[in-house]
Amino acid sequence: FERICRYIAKKCNAVVVSVGYRLAPEHPYPGQYSDCLNATLYFMRHLEEYHVDPALIIISGDSCGANFATVICQILLNKRDLPKVRAQVLLYPGLQGLDFHLPSYQQNASVPMLFRKLVIYFCFRYLNKEPSVLEDVLQNRHVPESMKRKYKKWISADIIPDEFKVRGYVPQKSTSYKPEVHEAVKEILALTFSPLLAEDSVICQLPESYIVTCEFDVLRDDGLLYKKRLEDNGIQVTWYHSESGFHGILA
Repeated sequence: FERICRYIAKKCNAVVVSVGYRLAPEHPYPGQYSDCLNATLYFMRHLEEYHVDPALIIISGDSCGANFATVICQILLNKRDLPKVRAQVLLYPGLQGLDFHLPSYQQNASVPMLFRKLVIYFCFRYLNKEPSVLEDVLQNRHVPESMKRKYKKWISADIIPDEFKVRGYVPQKSTSYKPEVHEAVKEILALTFSPLLAEDSVICQLPESYIVTCEFDVLRDDGLLYKKRLEDNGIQVTWYHSESGFHGILA
């Protein structure tokens, strides 16, 4: 990552700060968010030390780092004493734990390097829980019906453009909710884990955004859905889709 950061700094003529946050499962959730947020707050309060223009702050990340960047941009909206973030750059972000049957999850379930089952397994390890209900979560049995109905307007295969469904997508049959499964993994439905569930009153305040998605990536549709939410709320989005890309391609 240091090599990538050096490359970005040189090509963009920018100061790049990379946060070495503590890793799960040794350091339990939500310590990672705290590390990234605290580092961001420190940086933004000491910009003169880094010779950074307060009007040109960009928060970025890839994969789970893009999740952290998304959450932090939302949190910073309430920090009126800090400079306003200029933009967010999200590279193949994972943004929700509500629906693991979106087209990209089906189409790319067995595509290296991020298999569909591996996403759920990482969620369990991240939350420091045993993956005993992994199969139930794969079938979305952790989501109450009321929650599915509430967020269908934002997270649904129906919202994904048709051109992304031609590669073997099959609409999911309804599955029964299991309260015990919800209780085991309810943290993945919280805003810190699923920032795609943030209300429009939050989304409409976010900065200009750049989003990268990859065709052969289970997380592709998370990026597509967030792109739509931002645009629906009047946020300017620049989108790059790698038609031959897969998860982790930045490395």
